This record gives sequence, structure tokens and C-alpha cells, in this order.
Amino acid sequence: MSISNQKILIVGGGSGMGLALARRCVEAGAEIIIAGRDEDRLRQACETLGNPVGLAVAAVDITREDQVVELFARIGDLDHIVSTAADIEGAYRLLPELDLKAAQRVVESKLYGPLLLAKHGAPRLGGTGSMTFVSGIAAYRPAARGSVVAAVNAALEGLVRALAVELAPIRVNAVSPGWVDTTIWAQVAGDRKAETLAAMAERLPVGRIGQAEDIADAIVFLIGNGFTTGTTLHVEGGHRLV
Repeated sequence: MSISNQKILIVGGGSGMGLALARRCVEAGAEIIIAGRDEDRLRQACETLGNPVGLAVAAVDITREDQVVELFARIGDLDHIVSTAADIEGAYRLLPELDLKAAQRVVESKLYGPLLLAKHGAPRLGGTGSMTFVSGIAAYRPAARGSVVAAVNAALEGLVRALAVELAPIRVNAVSPGWVDTTIWAQVAGDRKAETLAAMAERLPVGRIGQAEDIADAIVFLIGNGFTTGTTLHVEGGHRLV
């Protein structure tokens, strides 16, 4: 299935994996709406992409059901929905230091947000449409300080399988990235970001850390492959093997 002339909503499209995906989709001739909470960041993303025809922005907090309802009323029918959004600020902590509010923000952004996108977005998709969400390697290789993210990633993959059954023939899938060099690592590793990523690169069978474009390519595959649903596509450089 070609994504040329397809209308695609990318929540989290203002940066990182979402922005890389927006670039891939624009290059393929798709009509794109990039959405997120920070409208200034979205505008900057449009400038980064060269303000192409067919690229629009939509400010929305997907943890707020009223805003999700309003979003779909505003943008109308779609071919595909993608969310790369995640609010993990303050969530990577050992249990004695963990703030429950930070944990709740992860759940809201990575689980309830996709649930609301599915609830209100499914009626906007045709029978060949799809939804793609982003989980992560923490569900399979959890580390100390990562209990909340591990749990939410695993829960999201369970949600994806259930939605693939309930919403059929709409296809619902997840991409599970490994360690990817995005700005989120500033929250995870702080000043040790470069050192931490370099150490993992030496362990991985592919010999490098992932890039946002690696994940974008995987999402484009899931959008375009009409025989894939209820699946988690692992794009992690062999991390589960080491």
C-alpha cells in the first residue's frame, strides 16, 4: 500500500521519532497533521520540514478527552493515526524516590492517550486505515529506575492486541524501539547521555544506537502493510538478545 495522498495524523510529530516520521511521510506524498501540546514546537517543526504543502499542525493534549474529541471534529476523516507521544519526565526513579504524579503522567500519555485516540479516531478511519503506537524495549529489558516505563510499555502492547480485535478491519500495531538517540535521553541520563549511549552501542549486535529515522521507517512499514495487525515490531538493534 502506498502512503501517497494518504491523510495521516502524527501525535508527537513536533520532535524526535514523530518529526522523522513526518519527514518520511511528506517525502512520500502524504497529507500530514502533526499534533502535540506545544504549538510553538509544532510550528518550528513545520519550518524544519520546509513548510511543505499538505502539512498542518494541531495543538492537543491527548490525555484530555474533550481535546481529543475536538481534534477529530476539526481534522475530519483520516487514513492513519500514529502516536509517538510520551511524557516520562520524573518517571525514571528508584522506587523510594518515585513521585506518583510523574508515574501517572506516563500512564496518561502512553496508555490513556492512545486509548482516547482509538476511541474517537476509529470512526474517522476507513476499513483500510491503521493506528500505530510506540512502546519500547523497557517492557522486555527493564532496568532499575524504569519500573513505570516498563509497565506502561507492556500495557500498551496489550492494548494494541485488544484493539486490533475490537476495531477490525482497522489495523492496530505497535513499534517497540530500543535505545534511540533523541532528546528524551536528557531526561533519562542527564549529563551522562553520550557515555550511556556509547556503552550500549558497544553491546548491541548492530554496533550502534538507533536513530529517529530507524523508527520512522518501521512505522511507515506498518502503515503501508495491509496484512499486519495486532503486532509489535521490534526495532532495537538486537537488544533483546544481549
